[in-house]
Amino acid sequence: MNLRTDLALERREIIEETEPEGIKSETTEVDGAKITRIEVVNEKGEKALGKPIGKYITVEVPPFTRSAQLSDSRLDSVANELASLLPESGTILVVGLGNTDITPDALGPKSIELVLATRHISSELAKSAGLGDLRPVACFIPGVLGRTGVETGETILGVVKTVNPSAVITIDALAARRLSRLGCTVQMADTGVTPGSGVGNARAEICEKNLGVPVIAVGVPTVVDAATLAYDLVSKNNKRVNEEDMRERLEPEGSQMMITPREIDLVIERAARLIAMSINRALQPHISVEDMLSLVS
Repeated sequence: MNLRTDLALERREIIEETEPEGIKSETTEVDGAKITRIEVVNEKGEKALGKPIGKYITVEVPPFTRSAQLSDSRLDSVANELASLLPESGTILVVGLGNTDITPDALGPKSIELVLATRHISSELAKSAGLGDLRPVACFIPGVLGRTGVETGETILGVVKTVNPSAVITIDALAARRLSRLGCTVQMADTGVTPGSGVGNARAEICEKNLGVPVIAVGVPTVVDAATLAYDLVSKNNKRVNEEDMRERLEPEGSQMMITPREIDLVIERAARLIAMSINRALQPHISVEDMLSLVS
C-alpha cells in the first residue's frame, strides 16, 4: 500500500534496511528538540526513499498546543537548522503557500504575517532605528490556482525575476503518516516543494531547476491521509494484515479523506508563529526575540 507522507523521516522509517545505500542519516537531541538529518546522495538513495537528492532536516518538539510561550530552545533549534541550508548573503524571498479558507492549509499565509520584510528599508533608516544591518527579505503570498487562475509556480517565478533573491523559502502544510507527528514536527529541505501534494492535489514543482535559485521548503504536518492512518493502526495489531484487502475496504470512499486534529486552529496559529520567528531568527540573528516580536506584532 502506498503510505502517503511528506516527511522524509517517516519514509526512512518505512525502509527496513539499517542504512540503505545512497542515504545518510543522523539523530541528535538539543534542549528537548530531536533533530534528524537525512541526506539522499545519489539515485539509489532517491529510489529507496522516494525523495529527490538533497538534505532533509526534521525537528521534533513538544506539541504546540501544550504551551503558548515560544521557547527559545525550540526556536533556536529550528532557526539554526534553517540557517545551515541558506546562503550566507543576498536577498531572501519568503513565500507562504496554501489556502487561508481551509484551516489545515493556512500555515503558509499565516506565517507570512509574522515574517519581517526588510527589502524596502534602507540601511541608513535601519541603523537610525537601532536595527543594525538588516538582511534584505521580501514576503509573498501567491494564493491558490482555483482563486487566481495562475499556477503558483508561475507566480513565484515572476516575483523571483523581479526581486532577484539568492534563495527562496517556501512555507507549506504537509501530510504525515502518524497522528503523533501532527503539530509537533517541522521539516526543512533544500529540494523545493510540490504545492498541494499533502492533500493529493499536486501542482507544478517549485524548485531550483524551475526558479533558477535554491528553494528551501519549510513545513509542518497538519493532516494524515485516512487510508494511510487506518493501515498503519491495523498493521500494528495485526502483522499479517493484507495490504490489498485494506485497499479494497478503504478505497475509493476513504481514498480522499484527510484527518486533522480537533484543535487545528491552535496548531496552525502556534506553528505559524514558530516558523515565522525561526525564519526571522535565521535571517536577522542580531535582533533579539523580544525585539522581533515587537516589530512584527
